[in-house]
Amino acid sequence: MPTPSVALLYPGDRAARDRSDPGESRFSQLFEAFASAGIPASPAVYHDDFEGEVEAQLREVRLVLVWSNPIEGGRTRARLDAMLRRIADGGVMVSTHPDTILKLGTKDVLFETRDLPFGSDVHCIDSLAQMEEELPARLRQGARVLKQHRGHSGIGVWRVEAVDSTLTAMKVRHAQRGCMEETLTWPELAERMSPYFEAVNGGHMIDQEWQPRLVEGMVRAYLVEDRVAGFGVQSVNALFPAEPGGAPPAPGPRLYHAADLPQFQELKRLLEDRWVELLRQRVRLSRGRLPLLWDCDFMRGQRSSAGPERFVLCEINVSSVSPFPPSAVGPLVGAVQRRLQAGE
Repeated sequence: MPTPSVALLYPGDRAARDRSDPGESRFSQLFEAFASAGIPASPAVYHDDFEGEVEAQLREVRLVLVWSNPIEGGRTRARLDAMLRRIADGGVMVSTHPDTILKLGTKDVLFETRDLPFGSDVHCIDSLAQMEEELPARLRQGARVLKQHRGHSGIGVWRVEAVDSTLTAMKVRHAQRGCMEETLTWPELAERMSPYFEAVNGGHMIDQEWQPRLVEGMVRAYLVEDRVAGFGVQSVNALFPAEPGGAPPAPGPRLYHAADLPQFQELKRLLEDRWVELLRQRVRLSRGRLPLLWDCDFMRGQRSSAGPERFVLCEINVSSVSPFPPSAVGPLVGAVQRRLQAGE
């Protein structure tokens, strides 16, 4: 059997690693596509407990595709990222490289791109003192969304709205699934936000204006390098203002579509012709360091009745882009093939 050229790294326990069965993983379709293209690929089931074993495996391949959330099972990616940097330094292609994640995959990208066509009113808050000084004036203009430096699944994302102009109380909702709206005093809000300003959690928060049209849903554009490979459309309502004492409605399913979905062709054109390039230049990322697979979440922004649709960036996902539409499989395999050939 040929030595694998590609490894797919994803989290799992000892038993899953011992089996290393491509058919039981959520990437079975991708493994099949690599096999059909003549590219040997193997699972690299990862856990910090057997980090060295995985590192030895990855040193034998030419390219590794990584799926691992910033926080997985209560652990951060610190050890994983250090290991990925070591193997990259040794000549293995890593997508997505930890340095690329820091440029694209944290909420800081919203601040870095705030003045670009897909940007919005965004501020970086470096301390609780700064939050207490600056946030009240912005809350008097409308609701805000506070986001921790790095996370997933709505963890550390908070909608905050003043009850009245005195700001003696705020309506607050955490985007993590199942959380209910609360009414907090200013000291209570500061206490709730304080962990996000600790160095281990990034040491700062991003403050983005609330987009009222979020109630119309979110569109996720999946990209392979700088080309759109599909879309995901979902009613994301974890931050919807609620009835008093009410829980948020359950999120709708994410519906996956190919890149030719008619209603988002203008978004596709903007991303491919201009926006990805603007983003890449702004965060100082070479084209060769673009993720092989990534996605951008967009909200619908405010617009005039006669104006074109406006899309506002909500976040970029590069750490663990899964699931993804079937239409992305072929372009992803093709991009991997090109990078392997370029590295020969």
